[in-house]
Amino acid sequence: MSQHQQVSALLIEIRSEMQNIGLWQQQPPAPEALASTQPFCVDTLDFNEWVQWLLLPRLEMMIQQQLPLPQNSEIVPMAEEVFKQMREDTRHLIALIGQLDMQLRVHH
Repeated sequence: MSQHQQVSALLIEIRSEMQNIGLWQQQPPAPEALASTQPFCVDTLDFNEWVQWLLLPRLEMMIQQQLPLPQNSEIVPMAEEVFKQMREDTRHLIALIGQLDMQLRVHH
């Protein structure tokens, strides 16, 4: 299985897990919130919004267009910090994001 296929499968799992634990939103944030230049858009978005509306679509687009994927993914420390404060059981979601980090680093 190629790196693109492995990452694509992980993105589907992350989306599914976010839906399962109630972190998936139906309404997108305002366009100006998505245009933040801060890491993870911390000034305008919740972390799970950043994952849903920016990270997943960006990686999906790169996979569809067969573009090189990012090489230095460090998402899991932020995920652990944010998700541990939530009521939802986010352990599986954090594990999936950790796998995504590893997948993006493994081929370089």
